[in-house]
Amino acid sequence: MIITISGLPGSGKSTIGKMLAKKLDYKFYSIGDLRGKMAMKSGMTIDELNKLGEKEAWTDQNTDKYLKQLGKTEDNLVVDGRLAFHFIPQAFKIFLTINPKVAARRVFKNPRPDEPKVKSAQELEKIMANRVKSDERRYKKYYGVDFKDPTHYNLTLDTTKLSPKQIIGIILKRLAASVC
Repeated sequence: MIITISGLPGSGKSTIGKMLAKKLDYKFYSIGDLRGKMAMKSGMTIDELNKLGEKEAWTDQNTDKYLKQLGKTEDNLVVDGRLAFHFIPQAFKIFLTINPKVAARRVFKNPRPDEPKVKSAQELEKIMANRVKSDERRYKKYYGVDFKDPTHYNLTLDTTKLSPKQIIGIILKRLAASVC
């Protein structure tokens, strides 16, 4: 089984993906980490890479080809990536949403290396909202896809008030019900 996790910034995609993969003894892949490394290697933040991607398709297409290949050649994995549901259509697809203020506080407390340096969670909230808008523009332009459309997913969860343990419990119950 392949499980994809999409969602909003700060919703817990990577945290939940890693925990779920460990619990199921699956491999874990993070497309966000891959893009982050690509940005840093190019001397950019993730947001600068995304902005470039609005004009230059290669910034998305390289990771998207990788996603397609994963879906064709591997099994028993969890993939954290906004468009993973689209490129691995046979997967069990999860979408995580969150209150933007809570998301910004989470990311501000534990920033990834590719995040822009900011002085407050409020500043980061604006940057994250712009990131989502950039993602929406690129995904519509290149693939005609709205990643926030709930009809793409088998399960949508609001993680604002849930602990990672609660989220994993909900996912495992839904997975068990889907294979019956």
